[in-house]
Amino acid sequence: MQAEQKYWFPAKRYGWGWGFPTTWQGLSVLGAYIALLAGGASWPRAGHSHGWFVLYAGGLTAILLLVCWLKGEPPHWRWGRQD
Repeated sequence: MQAEQKYWFPAKRYGWGWGFPTTWQGLSVLGAYIALLAGGASWPRAGHSHGWFVLYAGGLTAILLLVCWLKGEPPHWRWGRQD
């Protein structure tokens, strides 16, 4: 017997993509993303290149999107509830 699959990231009601997480796992992933992004923001110092931070932020965002893709509802364009 297969357990019911619960998505960490529900689909947005309008548009394409995912909304705010609804499980503790999704909240943990989002919290880690925010914490790592905030921690990495302290890297650039006056007179240093900000290019490394842009690459770092892009890598973190790519990882977050991958987790959303794997653990979220399948994405497709939505026009709201069809009740």
